[in-house]
Amino acid sequence: MAVIKPFCAIRPDRAKADKIAALPYDVYNREEAKAEVEKNPESFLKIDRAETQFADTVDTYDPRVYQKAHDTLWEMVKNGDFVREKKKRYYIYTLTMNGRTQTGIAACASIDDYEAGVIKKHENTRAEKERDRINHVNVCNAQTGPIFLAYRSNPVINQVVAQVQKEEPLYDFTAEDKVRHSVWVISEEEQIAAVEKAFAGIGEIYIADGHHRAASAVRVGQMRRKDHPEYTGEEEFNYFLSVLFPDEQLMIMDYNRVVKDLNGLSEEEFLAKASEIFEVEEMGKEPVKPEKKGEFSMYLKGTWYRCSIRPQDQSGDPVEGLDVSILQNKLLAPVLGIQDPKTDSRIDFVGGIRGLKELEQRCRLDCKAAFAMYPTSIQELFAVADAGRLMPPKSTWFEPKLRSGLFIHELEQ
Repeated sequence: MAVIKPFCAIRPDRAKADKIAALPYDVYNREEAKAEVEKNPESFLKIDRAETQFADTVDTYDPRVYQKAHDTLWEMVKNGDFVREKKKRYYIYTLTMNGRTQTGIAACASIDDYEAGVIKKHENTRAEKERDRINHVNVCNAQTGPIFLAYRSNPVINQVVAQVQKEEPLYDFTAEDKVRHSVWVISEEEQIAAVEKAFAGIGEIYIADGHHRAASAVRVGQMRRKDHPEYTGEEEFNYFLSVLFPDEQLMIMDYNRVVKDLNGLSEEEFLAKASEIFEVEEMGKEPVKPEKKGEFSMYLKGTWYRCSIRPQDQSGDPVEGLDVSILQNKLLAPVLGIQDPKTDSRIDFVGGIRGLKELEQRCRLDCKAAFAMYPTSIQELFAVADAGRLMPPKSTWFEPKLRSGLFIHELEQ
């Protein structure tokens, strides 16, 4: 059963939350992050990406960068930019984008649950990306970016959330990207106990987004345990910062593919081969969005096509039955020779937030064909994780992104 506990958050002063809150560190490259911090000097990016405070000649992973992140964070706490809560609380965090709202609980999850498989993953992690966040968390002595977790909806938690949201929010602001962020505090002891007990009855929690942050937080917890052989399990380093969302509220967007060449085939030859594998219908010049599972759109030589997966090629296997797997195994690998999409430079991935026009633009610039996918569902994600399997790379794109800097979890005082 899951241990999801309240915590003493370090959080922005109410008047500064909108200025401090920042998109996750990994949505920017170095140049973009530096420009963002120059535009908004209070942005939490100056902590999450502290290389923005150095000349470009200083390596992103230089030890001085992590020390600068530590010093900046704790100087802001000392100066009153952040408030240190004295009591353990849960927080309700609501994000509204394009009129659609999703509501989660900010809390701390157990590293033991991660290692025991109660918290389930669907992606592998890369050692170099882990190392960066391990150093950041360890040197800062704090987790600054929450892991995006999902669980099957629970009526008790839903009831507490509905009650608390009748009160005035702690934060309520709309960011530059038009996403509205609202936060409430669950402060009544009875409500806190009810939420904790409800989570304890949930058998599976799923990482939706943030696999590297989760793995890094767990590694730091393990390191701290070695440094404190007398640990009891109650210390804060045994837990990691999370926001947990019920499955019914989550929306996964499409994660689309573009390919840079047709493996020596002409457009006509490639279209003929695709038509042998899928049901292909020419749709014209206007972008075509897939309407259901088992369907994707293809853009080739200025024309859109609707492609349907044939019944005999569909599968009940949680991984092989994913649309992205069928496209990979039936077309990209055998026809285009893209055997490993993780490493092949001939394929690129475009998040659904960028829209279908971005696929057309890529085909004008540097690509030959694009594939617009129907989004993977949250239930498909759960099925893959429950089976102990991994999704193909770039199977899911979550929006909106959780902001960093709204909740900070200190590991040791």
